[in-house]
Amino acid sequence: ARYASKPLINAGDGIGEHPTQALLDLYTIQAELGRVDGLTVTMLGDLKYGRTVHSLARLLSRFNVRIHYVSPEILRMPAEIIQELKEKGVAQSEHTQLEEVLGETDVLYVTRVQKERFSDPAEYETVKDSYVITPEVMRAAKEEMIVMHPLPRVGEISMDFDDDPRAAYFRQMEYGLYVRMALLAMVLGKA
Repeated sequence: ARYASKPLINAGDGIGEHPTQALLDLYTIQAELGRVDGLTVTMLGDLKYGRTVHSLARLLSRFNVRIHYVSPEILRMPAEIIQELKEKGVAQSEHTQLEEVLGETDVLYVTRVQKERFSDPAEYETVKDSYVITPEVMRAAKEEMIVMHPLPRVGEISMDFDDDPRAAYFRQMEYGLYVRMALLAMVLGKA
């Protein structure tokens, strides 16, 4: 992008970043909960390779939020991202058990464990089902909160939870269409 003479939109770069997803995620939070400031966001699952959480954490650092990271030990949020947000004054904590923070969570951002990121299939098998969101699990959550997911999901959110009003991931997907259309219009000078 530094050398391009035309506008460039980063729509995802491997395990690094996914800025357009972060924008639609931020829009989803605002549209669903009416605010971003003052919320507690819990990121769950593959935080090491999940580029969506890397971008979202960085974007959320511009707001007054608390972020909990919940993952297996081998899939922790990269230290450089945690350090970057610490330097910006973001309240953060790391956990391996969702139950420790679910009750105070306003936004639960679930990611899948990405099989393609593991060179050892046995290692993937040990962590793939670490967290599964079910109606039973969500009994411990607030009534006024949302569950998000960048999709596609594998097994980390039970289909039994899809009808819960807190399940915002399909609405999130629709918001994504509009946010990306707006980005294209802006780049093309039509906004």
